[in-house]
Amino acid sequence: MHTKIDLCSMALLKLGETPIQSLVEDSPAAQLSRTLFDSVIDTLLAMHPWRFACKHFDLTPDDKGNFLIPKQCLRVIKCNGEIIGNKVISKLKKISITAIVQVPPEEFPSYFVSLAATKLAMEFCIPLIGDQNVFRMLAALYETELQSAKFIDSTISTNRDNIENFSLINARF
Repeated sequence: MHTKIDLCSMALLKLGETPIQSLVEDSPAAQLSRTLFDSVIDTLLAMHPWRFACKHFDLTPDDKGNFLIPKQCLRVIKCNGEIIGNKVISKLKKISITAIVQVPPEEFPSYFVSLAATKLAMEFCIPLIGDQNVFRMLAALYETELQSAKFIDSTISTNRDNIENFSLINARF
């Protein structure tokens, strides 16, 4: 289990900087951590349908007939309606959506922890140390870790009954 402080400290270590002990420290590293952490992690979560961050919601309409997307949703990846702002418009009485949601760092799988720390290090690099060469090295590392993390996430076992019991698949054999 990793905390925000752990992830920010890992990022700082990748930069050769001293880890932080608290987000309220009066240091440039702690200030960057406080300022950037949530937006960087939310963007990283939203950029790919990570299995650990996917959640299913059954929605019912509000008084105006709109289906409000829950606040913890970063990105809706499947719905049966039209998304406009933070609402889903549909003529149905009840709809379901699948969305990428905010996940606390304590619930990140290890492959995502490393990716998040590298992305944070990239974001911290120029303001803290100002070295373009280190930034380029981190960017290359990030791309490699991103591909590895996507591969690991995509190979996590899922319920295959939907495919195995599908009539057209059975007809082939």
